[in-house]
Amino acid sequence: MASFLYRVGHFSFTRRWIVLVTWLLVLAAAGAGALASGIKLTEQLTIPGVESATAQTILEERFGEAASGVGSGTGGAAAAGADAEQPASTRFVVQAPEGTNLVEDGSLQTVLGALAPVGEQPQVASVSDPTQTGTVAPDGGAVYVDIQFTVPSDDVSDATLDTIATAETTLSDDGFTVAVAGGPYTEPLEFLGPTELVGVVVALVVLLVTFGSLLAAGMPILSALLGVGIGVAGVLSLSAVVTISSATLTLALMLGLAVGIDYALFLLSRHRQQLAEGVAPAESAGRAVGTAGSAVVFAGATVVIALAGLSVTGIPFLATMGLAAAATVAIAVLIAITLLPAIMGFAGERLVPRGRAAARAQRSSKAENRWGSFVTTHPVWTLVVGVLLLGTVALPATQMRLGLPDAGQEPASSHDRQAYDLLAEGFGPGINGPLVVLIDAESDPSVLPTAMEQMTTALDGVANVAAVAPATPNGAIEGMEAPEGTPQADAAIITVIPTTGPNAEETADVVHDIRDVRGAVEEATGATVWVTGAAAANIDVTEKLADALPLFLAIVVGLAIVLLLVAFRSLLVPLTAVLGFLLTVAAAFGATTAVYQWGWLADVFSVATPAPLLSFMPVLLVGVLFGLAMDYQVFLVSRMREDFTHGADAMRAVRSGYAHGARVVLAAALIMIAVFASFVFSGNTTIGPIAFALGFGIAVDALVVRMTMIPAVMALLGRSAWWLPRWLDKALPNVDIEGASLETSGATHGSKKDDEHAPKTTA
Repeated sequence: MASFLYRVGHFSFTRRWIVLVTWLLVLAAAGAGALASGIKLTEQLTIPGVESATAQTILEERFGEAASGVGSGTGGAAAAGADAEQPASTRFVVQAPEGTNLVEDGSLQTVLGALAPVGEQPQVASVSDPTQTGTVAPDGGAVYVDIQFTVPSDDVSDATLDTIATAETTLSDDGFTVAVAGGPYTEPLEFLGPTELVGVVVALVVLLVTFGSLLAAGMPILSALLGVGIGVAGVLSLSAVVTISSATLTLALMLGLAVGIDYALFLLSRHRQQLAEGVAPAESAGRAVGTAGSAVVFAGATVVIALAGLSVTGIPFLATMGLAAAATVAIAVLIAITLLPAIMGFAGERLVPRGRAAARAQRSSKAENRWGSFVTTHPVWTLVVGVLLLGTVALPATQMRLGLPDAGQEPASSHDRQAYDLLAEGFGPGINGPLVVLIDAESDPSVLPTAMEQMTTALDGVANVAAVAPATPNGAIEGMEAPEGTPQADAAIITVIPTTGPNAEETADVVHDIRDVRGAVEEATGATVWVTGAAAANIDVTEKLADALPLFLAIVVGLAIVLLLVAFRSLLVPLTAVLGFLLTVAAAFGATTAVYQWGWLADVFSVATPAPLLSFMPVLLVGVLFGLAMDYQVFLVSRMREDFTHGADAMRAVRSGYAHGARVVLAAALIMIAVFASFVFSGNTTIGPIAFALGFGIAVDALVVRMTMIPAVMALLGRSAWWLPRWLDKALPNVDIEGASLETSGATHGSKKDDEHAPKTTA
């Protein structure tokens, strides 16, 4: 591999215009594909096949538009949100002035009068009547009205929105408190806003300090941004045929930016080191790609395997997230080993470290060598302290709870959060997470009345239920009034309002209790009873993901161990890498639980309301963090193996490899932490906790595990760290990650004759 990558790097350097133009054409093609796709994103994160999703499908089939938004509450898009292609709906919430009653003083008619012009708009299919739907608060202090549109959110006209805004202004002027949420009022996600740009600026500062050169510092940023542009545009191009969520796009952007800068940093650092040693620019570019580039390819392959492994969960939205992010990382690898050498070619000898930059590199190397010498001199104490520290941080993870985001976790300034709070205050917290009990009697509609009666009676005995609405059939039923010609009903819904919010443990208990008591009704009537709604989706998604996690771990970790086994030709190095990762992920879970579930430092990390962690975060975090953690393992330990294969004894190889690699690993970790941290403060309740967990995990893994505990372990193992059974050594392919073949095979192009391909400078 080293020889092949050497040729790739040398070609890219000497044929830089061809490489640059090729990548620009790829970017243009990806951008054109994205624009042609219409860029249609969704907030819907569903899992086909689970009970809540199946029930929602049946509900929409039997009740049509009447089922729109049933059971989703406010801000429940993660579980049961409307599809971006379906007609939108908006909830208009009104709170009466303090001390007044909407029903008794007649102000309800004022509300309905203000909303009357909304119903006359051509894009409005219906405006619900709260006197018929029962959406007036028991104390008369609040009311909500559902506005159903005929078009998706993005297609709602300004004229329609202006009419709604006029109603809102009129009521506000009369002393009412109004909040409008959902549909066109859901705040769009910013993919690269001011906070994300701060991460890029911090990365540039770290690169500037590392290289001591503005030219060198800008190159990784430039190549990473180009790679992210291609990757994100490619993902957007697929939105025309595949459901792409905004979280998928943001994850691809976040990871592509982080690894793109890191991979370029590793290659450029090796190139500048070789230039300082007198190697000709073109030759140095080839050698950098052949050695550090091999580590980049293996590190990137590990990340891609971990992300693509999310497909084995059998969960479509998670598989899409993983594959999109994996594709973006793969592009980052290709950019690093081709476009970056081409950019090196344009820079030529101007990248040679000079003056303060060269002196700074020498001082940094000596400082890191002192730390490497310390941890390898005291390996046992280093490991004991490291394990105790990470174990303590991991303790909160023992109380980790999982759920799906709702509007209660949004910033207080958002439309969804304001409506959520008004509804909770007027109707109780359970109104934001209603449960829907669907009675399906399609096989024998005659049993529907009996099933409705028995199920209503059973629900009256369920604890923590605030209200049970009368059963609503989808057609005519004996004993109930219906317009003439109405078809016979074959299904009915019963809306159940819990006493607690959608993410409360008591609400989950309500779902379990309903599913426990339905069996008797099904057995007695032959009807099928389903439970859906926000809390039901929480339970179904969590259980599905919990079932998928063991298989995912086995496949991803197993494949990664094989990859590391091939790369390092050692049994113990991959094993220690995986054990270190387990400590990392445990600590990341613990810290994320403390901040986002317990509320520690909530103000610092912009946590609006502590709540259970995302149901899919454990699987996603394991996949992403494992791949990124192996990056640093590969970059640091590959330099140790490189020195070992070039004749250094085991201890000297560990210390010299650490001294050469630690400065770059530290800079790479700081860059990745900065990029992830910038997404923590983006205000998105889905991406924020994921970004925090990744950023904290990278900090722990790079600083504590890879740069402290792994050198200590390698020192304890000595030569046995590189032991491999002879039969396995013969069976494994020799990929030459350390680039030994470049020294012996004559694959390089020599030295000074390559200068004819480099720009002539007098710097």
